[in-house]
Amino acid sequence: MKPGLSLRVSQHLALTPQLQQSIWLLQLSTLELSQEVEHMLDDNPFLERTTEEAEREEFGVAQADLPAQRDDYADDAQHATGSASSDTATSSDTESGDVTAPADAAPDWEGDGSADLSPDDSEWGGEARARHAEDDTEAQDLAHGHESLTDHLHRQALSLRLGEVDRSALRFLIESLNEHGYLEDPLEELAAGLAGADALEEQEELVHHFTVALRLLQSLEPVGVGARDLAECLTLQLRHLAARDDAQVDADTAQTALRICEQPMDLLARRDVRRLMQACGASDERIRAAMALIARLEPRPGRRFADVERNLVVPDVIVRKLARSSGDGQPQFSVQLNPDVMPRLRVHDIYANALRGHKGSEGHAGLQQRLQEARWFIKNIQQRFDTILRVSQAIVQRQKNFFTHGELAMRPLVLRDIADELGLHESTISRVTTAKYMSTPMGTYELKYFFGSGLGTETGGNASSTAVRALIKQFVAAENPLKPLSDSQLAEMLKEQGIECARRTVAKYRDVLKIAPANLRKSL
Repeated sequence: MKPGLSLRVSQHLALTPQLQQSIWLLQLSTLELSQEVEHMLDDNPFLERTTEEAEREEFGVAQADLPAQRDDYADDAQHATGSASSDTATSSDTESGDVTAPADAAPDWEGDGSADLSPDDSEWGGEARARHAEDDTEAQDLAHGHESLTDHLHRQALSLRLGEVDRSALRFLIESLNEHGYLEDPLEELAAGLAGADALEEQEELVHHFTVALRLLQSLEPVGVGARDLAECLTLQLRHLAARDDAQVDADTAQTALRICEQPMDLLARRDVRRLMQACGASDERIRAAMALIARLEPRPGRRFADVERNLVVPDVIVRKLARSSGDGQPQFSVQLNPDVMPRLRVHDIYANALRGHKGSEGHAGLQQRLQEARWFIKNIQQRFDTILRVSQAIVQRQKNFFTHGELAMRPLVLRDIADELGLHESTISRVTTAKYMSTPMGTYELKYFFGSGLGTETGGNASSTAVRALIKQFVAAENPLKPLSDSQLAEMLKEQGIECARRTVAKYRDVLKIAPANLRKSL
């Protein structure tokens, strides 16, 4: 076969760097976008943050392409000249010892320095900025300055009169606890880790000290700390309740509860009263009273010391109900972007004009590329928020009944519906609705929350899966605790409402709602 030349015409889609950046910014959350903006501000000298509230139509490329005004330079020059002259005059007056303020000078509200400035004198109003950056740090430290479980136990251990070896063993066991207050590792493994696998005598001695320290640890507060498993944790708490002088717990009930804790925990989890009656030799009434007592105990003693970081959700879109209604009596809603999450950026005019005045110089091409990147970034951010606003407006228009009547009025909605309405691709709608939140009169929800599949009804229509889940939650909340509704009964009740829903679908929705099965919801 001889080599030859041929000409073909084909089409292919190429993702430009600008398009890639637009797709990347669209899928970022508010926090990730803020981090990306900070990175671009540090990396690109042509990009700067403005504190002014720019008009919406000036937010983007149009604002970035505006050249620097001559008046701006005049104001800067006048300000610089005025500052320099005032500094010179101040220094000369200070040297001569004659400080005289002109008659038409503005009054000096800072004072002459003879009186100390009160911390509140310069902070009028709630919107004033703090004068020291350390204030924010101190506030964060106070917010996270709660006492941990180990610190709480160490503080109690200081009041015990122990020898040096026992004190060290107790400290070691405290540091070996997990976040729930359990001692997961056996004492033998802890001793082998300290003494070594070959030092058997040292291991035995360490196990003896650890055993004594464990008894001391389990006597500390919170009750149940230092347990090796759930059964031991519950046993420690029951013994503590039985030993109290106030006699709030019946002794026979406490003893029955202790015998229940000696049985496999699966029987207690399944609430198998019949087998527990056989294993403990107690009556049905006594077993149920003991199980009710166990339900009052804390299975995780270290729960209240856990450092739970609360992640506050900042909405990207704010929906408000308007006072006026439409002609058909339907309520109207306004959909607006949250200005607090919109970065106010612009191209540095001085640098951009300086670059225009030095065309053809060395490095001009590279700097021109960075300027173009800054403009692309501002444009893509504007396009990101425009897309979020368009999608949010379409969602509010489709789910208007939800904002008035709640979850039960949610309509079936899929990504394709919004994509066809706005002329966008489904993948774009998916990126927009992920990790973006909407503040509504009903609460704050992720945009993806408003989408759900539909279930068939007897009338031939569709019911939203979100509305079905809300209906199941309503049924369970109104059920008789002594006779909870099974999944089959819930399916029949939905059928009475005209919604065709299989039992396995009800079980799936119940698991999503974190509702226990009927046998576990039954009251004792």
